Amino acid sequence: MALKNINPTKTEAWKNLETHYENAKHYNLRRLFQEDEERGKGFVYKFDDFNIDLSKNLVSKETLSNLLSLANDVDLKDAIEKYFTGDIINVTEGRAVLHTALRSNSEEPVIVNGKDVKPQIRTALRKIKAFSGKVISGKWKGYTDKPITDIVNIGIGGSDFGPRMVVESLKYYQNKLNTHFVSNVDGDHVQEILKKINPETTLFVIVSKTFTTQETITNANTIRDWFLKSATVFDVAKHFVAVSTNIDAVVNFGIDKKNIFPMWDWVGGRFSLWSAVGLSISLSLGFDKFRELLDGAEKMDIHFRTSDFDQNIPVLLSLLSVWYNNFLNCESEAIFSYSHYLKDLPEYLQQAFMESNGKGVDRNGEEVTYQTGTIVWGSVGTNMQHSFMQLLHQGTKIIPADFIGFEESLYGDNDHHNKLMANFYGQIEALAFGKTREEAHLDLKVNGKLDDLARLLPYKVFSGNKPSTAITIKKLTPKTLGMLISMYEHKVFVQGVLWNVYSFDQFGVELGKELAKKMLKS
Repeated sequence: MALKNINPTKTEAWKNLETHYENAKHYNLRRLFQEDEERGKGFVYKFDDFNIDLSKNLVSKETLSNLLSLANDVDLKDAIEKYFTGDIINVTEGRAVLHTALRSNSEEPVIVNGKDVKPQIRTALRKIKAFSGKVISGKWKGYTDKPITDIVNIGIGGSDFGPRMVVESLKYYQNKLNTHFVSNVDGDHVQEILKKINPETTLFVIVSKTFTTQETITNANTIRDWFLKSATVFDVAKHFVAVSTNIDAVVNFGIDKKNIFPMWDWVGGRFSLWSAVGLSISLSLGFDKFRELLDGAEKMDIHFRTSDFDQNIPVLLSLLSVWYNNFLNCESEAIFSYSHYLKDLPEYLQQAFMESNGKGVDRNGEEVTYQTGTIVWGSVGTNMQHSFMQLLHQGTKIIPADFIGFEESLYGDNDHHNKLMANFYGQIEALAFGKTREEAHLDLKVNGKLDDLARLLPYKVFSGNKPSTAITIKKLTPKTLGMLISMYEHKVFVQGVLWNVYSFDQFGVELGKELAKKMLKS
């Protein structure tokens, strides 16, 4: 069964939210904290190693109550069950959406087209484990009998963003193999990678469901031509493997049939890093760490599927996003991570959110009359404090932000980490509470700026009242990264349910590619 088609703007809860907004638009965070001494505790949600503080958002308990009613009015509970159990919720492409099944340790079967997909998943994981072990241990040899030192992942979109983001984020845990990623059809990209590697000791992982994706196959052919300058066609099988469904095309390329890893049409590209698409993750970190990543994601899956909505972290984050997008008219939301390891996370989440929910047609096939997908962007602290944060603090736009921080650093440098987290909390406080005219006046006096006081005073005031969510996590590990990614995946799903759009197709990417092909032929 498909998801129910419920226009959110026609629900009772939406009408109540519109009425509630007339009061809520005057909310002031300073005043909200003054009126409720327990606010700092009452809006905090804990789960495992995660602490989610919503207190500095422009909401009250009444706001959350109305938003939770909206979740019930669109029958979110029913949608979640269909999401986990293999219903055809990607209706436009006639597919189930089961990236959650890829990380499930449960014995509960998941049926697609009358067959349980769990055995296929377990078989693929065993194959990934065995292959990764051979390469990492040095048992897998190149054509000159040397062990592999470098891995190059060749893919684009979900076949690049996810694996690349995870490998970069977990670089601390990386083994001796060097991992590289080629994606852009820009030839300069691939040539820069080729400068860094040796054909005798490099393994190439080509990730393409159809094995026809223009960028991926162009790069794969360029790399094979480069490889054949020093090796023979018989050596291709020792240095190239594929993740694909197009067996014939892969074999014609020269890859041994035994070294083809599966892809399934019930896993969308941007949610596929948990599958064999994540082979480069397993090679880079070792299979055990890859399994920890999957287990972390499953932990968040279970929380999302079973928790009441008023304690359900992905649901609450999604409802907040709808509140800002549809009632406070905020067009973008930001992701700020206070870990340099997560520098690629905003780009990864851009695809997850904007390709999924950037839709103007609802599940009834009708044009929507309300805002859907938000613009997602971000960077890492403290770098971004020296670039665009000026706009958030004193600009004219409201941009809700997620701040992601870790209680412990990986290398244990407490001096650096204390300064990093002081900035994390300082930015959140400054956005929320700002600096009043009186406080700015006092600062200028204390700092001996009496002569310039009248001139400078307007520029030293911070209006505050800028919303943010603090996500603090004990430590960056494969498990907690898996939980974090899963949390955002479920936020994407809930947004789509609330907005009544299909989140798992991406027809919007096709027209430009079709026109590019025509231009190449002309």
